[in-house]
Amino acid sequence: MKHQTYDELQAVAEVHSEPTRAPMTRSQRLERWAELLEMNPERCLGALPGTEHQPSTIRQTMRSAGSPITVAFEDPLLRAEGLEGDTYGDAKRFFEITDWQLHDIVCHCHVGATMPASRAARRVRAAIGGRFNILARLREAFFL
Repeated sequence: MKHQTYDELQAVAEVHSEPTRAPMTRSQRLERWAELLEMNPERCLGALPGTEHQPSTIRQTMRSAGSPITVAFEDPLLRAEGLEGDTYGDAKRFFEITDWQLHDIVCHCHVGATMPASRAARRVRAAIGGRFNILARLREAFFL
């Protein structure tokens, strides 16, 4: 292979450079996750059992095939942004959320063994604001 300069290449081909994209912000990553979940709102997702009762070292490695975290990991864009796997710890680090926020999204104590993707999307959206909203949770429980 012969090394050619940019100017030499332009003489024989049209050269386009891809503009570099800024890394996604925390809110953008969470928004993308919610959108992915909303693409198939009735998809049945697996919950993680008892995340709040596990020691941190165990909790970090917890996963469930077909969980809300798996939906995020299936996305090439989020993987390109740095999502390394579909474990609890991977999601916590990548999405920069607290244990309680992630517990609220993925734990079985709220929904049982499975949940619709739409439910997980609502919980991800709640995490975007970074606060636990008891009124939203009550409204969701009684009206959705």
